[in-house]
Amino acid sequence: MQHQTSIPKAVVILSGGLDSSTCLAVAADQGFEPCALTFDYGQRHRVELEAARRVARSFGVSHHLVLELPLRKIGRSALTDNMEVPKDRSEIGGSTIPVTYVPARNTIFLSLALGWAEVLGAADIFIGVNALDYSGYPDCRPEYIRAFERMANLALKETVEGRLTIRIHTPLIHLSKAEIIRKGVALGVDYSLTLSCYDPDPEGRACGRCDSCRLRKRGFQEAGIPDPTPYVD
Repeated sequence: MQHQTSIPKAVVILSGGLDSSTCLAVAADQGFEPCALTFDYGQRHRVELEAARRVARSFGVSHHLVLELPLRKIGRSALTDNMEVPKDRSEIGGSTIPVTYVPARNTIFLSLALGWAEVLGAADIFIGVNALDYSGYPDCRPEYIRAFERMANLALKETVEGRLTIRIHTPLIHLSKAEIIRKGVALGVDYSLTLSCYDPDPEGRACGRCDSCRLRKRGFQEAGIPDPTPYVD
């Protein structure tokens, strides 16, 4: 008599954007059952929450947890405050950390993903950080991810007692936007369901001018794939 092998679960941090949606597809392609974790942290681009729900539904995700976090009360980010989102910048990336940085966001997100992973008995966490982000955001760097993984394996009852070894997966970390898009298309991601914009209008249309929109536009152009995004400009 054959024993049926259960599919291992993985927690996937899903924002509804291009990168995290591709990351979800990679997790599914690698044989995991993706458990999507989305954060309602008071972001001004709240239409991304519906984008996350659309993407999760398109992949048949059965566990999709949306957690409320009052990061707006902490503030000091153009994504949570009434600060102006930079538009039409001549240089994207570089050594200057942009005002769209949310203080300690990935540390907070990964910590909560870690807690849910322990409850689920999941050893694997996926996060869609990539090369274009870690030049500007300190919590997207490879050394940061390695350090968090080391900490994670010291932090949990399940790891200390030897039942889990946590792995933080960053399958997009060394890819360009064009490479991410090609990978996602190959894995069946419908990018028309996603939203990357830092400052969308009330109808959910992307501004077309913020750093994220411009990187997305350039990625589709370099990938040679039509961009399905509705832009205001």
